[in-house]
Amino acid sequence: MTGDGPWYPADVRRAVRRAVARRCLEQGTAYDETALSDALLVASEMTSNAILHGGGVAGFAVDVRDGGIRISVSDHSDRLPVVMPRFDAEGRRRTGGRGWPIVCRLAADLRITPLPAGGKRITAVVPTG
Repeated sequence: MTGDGPWYPADVRRAVRRAVARRCLEQGTAYDETALSDALLVASEMTSNAILHGGGVAGFAVDVRDGGIRISVSDHSDRLPVVMPRFDAEGRRRTGGRGWPIVCRLAADLRITPLPAGGKRITAVVPTG
């Protein structure tokens, strides 16, 4: 599924739910609740990161295939995601900074692709049953 934005975390979560439901209906199978929960969290974190750090969401796609839920979020920034230390130089706990590690932990496959007109696409595959 792709389409015109703007895309917000709630939009991508709805799109992921619809894609999973459609695939299950087509295949006549039940959905994997754990995989769906993980995919919803990954989609939400990737979208939030694009909004907060990438100049906004430039595109979104979700595809459900055997073995995984593939989520792609494009943004306007060429900067790569980074993992920030939990504490700053003065020893104070940082707020935020947990989204990218969550995505890395839940995705079986993670790819970052530069876009020809600038920006990047991050694609994560969340494994299913």
